[in-house]
Amino acid sequence: MTHDGPTSTEHSETHDLAGLAWTDRHRPRFHFLSPGGWLNDPNGLTHWNGTYHLFYQYNPDAAVHANIHWGHATSADLVHWHDEPIALTPGDGPDADGCWSGILVDHDGTPTIVYSGSQNGEQRPCLATGDPELRTWRKDPANPVITEPPADLSLVAFRDHCVWSEDGLWYQLIGAGIRGVGGAALLYTSPDLRTWQYQGPLHVGDAGSHDPVWTGTMWECVELFPLADRHVLVLSAWDNGTTHHPVYYTGHYADTHFTADPPALLDYGKRYFYAPQTMRDDRGRRIMFGWIQEGRSDAAVVEAGWSGVMSLPRQVSLDAAGRLFVAPVAEVATLRGARTSTPAHQLIAGDTIWLEDVHGDQLDIEARITISEGAAVELAIRSTPDGAERTVLALDRANHEIRLDRTASSRQADLDTAPIRGHLPMDADGTVDLRILIDHSVVEVFANGRPLTARVYPTRLDALGVTITATGGSAHLHHLDAWTMTDIWTAPRALRP
Repeated sequence: MTHDGPTSTEHSETHDLAGLAWTDRHRPRFHFLSPGGWLNDPNGLTHWNGTYHLFYQYNPDAAVHANIHWGHATSADLVHWHDEPIALTPGDGPDADGCWSGILVDHDGTPTIVYSGSQNGEQRPCLATGDPELRTWRKDPANPVITEPPADLSLVAFRDHCVWSEDGLWYQLIGAGIRGVGGAALLYTSPDLRTWQYQGPLHVGDAGSHDPVWTGTMWECVELFPLADRHVLVLSAWDNGTTHHPVYYTGHYADTHFTADPPALLDYGKRYFYAPQTMRDDRGRRIMFGWIQEGRSDAAVVEAGWSGVMSLPRQVSLDAAGRLFVAPVAEVATLRGARTSTPAHQLIAGDTIWLEDVHGDQLDIEARITISEGAAVELAIRSTPDGAERTVLALDRANHEIRLDRTASSRQADLDTAPIRGHLPMDADGTVDLRILIDHSVVEVFANGRPLTARVYPTRLDALGVTITATGGSAHLHHLDAWTMTDIWTAPRALRP
């Protein structure tokens, strides 16, 4: 239900928390994020009557995962956002402890949210219906619409939803974990979104296998969607309270059966791109958002007054090998400001070039680089002039690998600086098309269609530079263009619009 409006005390708290968040220099300026407090999963993504709607898990009272609401924002272009009234607030019934993740569907013209109500440590599917503008919501008095998980399964957890219609029937996937087996996507059907019949698992993982990627003991935020001539099953691998990484399967779905190829990691940043959800817009694009978690301590997050960032919107497609190819949507380029171009250059092994005209903490960088056999190219970003603080992105042809080294990214203690790496597909001649988006503490990298997301928190104010180095051999820089990126936020925002 929508909030009736803040009390005078809430007004004061809203101003203090939002103002505190606004002053943090690590807070992004061209990504979507909540006005303050806590943000996690994207929810209810939809393109409704020409407007993009982004709902999200939200605690407007503190930068901690508790008292979860559904925040709501709208956009005409996917990059500039307007805060809408909070859509769902915890009540006295099955969502007393939080309105957790879910999806929005069009039920004969009625916008309908299917979400997980949380109460007493358990989550159950609930419904809420909205007005035509998606601004006010009414929870279904029959909630929860599924009162218990399947009796024949011993489950670790049971939550998060994917819902679609097919031949006059509604289908629902619910994320789960089968004890002693692994994560699972459980399939239900319904004629009306309210009476559900369990059909069995659509797909089950193997928690005992780490090859080619571990899929966890429980699957959060499961989603099945068509893409070209295939279907894609996306999940987030969870284990005993810890969020690990997003995984996807490509395969074929028909008649309640899904035949899957081996799983793959969706983003090499692992937990820094978690709980993704997609929507299809009226241009036919499959657009994905994900939750970019923090890499600093809980105490630092609370002190900053905010936690969590939404990724930039990404368009997903299939490459020639049938794997996901991921890139920022074209609209992200509308945020570009001043441009700097670095002409073609032959990089000699061991030489470092300081890109003197490329610096800042809000940048969009595009480059094409051809790397010789046995060589690698390192780009240092958020670098101080003396290199004491810097984050290093390596493109390694010898090992077909992309790596992010954050060991020198900050002098601040209690930061996650674990190495990040993944497979980098390359053309036969070693060419990489690279895009790096830097927004204060957020780094989103796209290399030949493979994404890598991370958080960095430089200590020094002059950690703004970019350098490029070839190691183990030469490389040819075809071009490197960089743009400053404009703010989409101009002032603190109300926590409860």
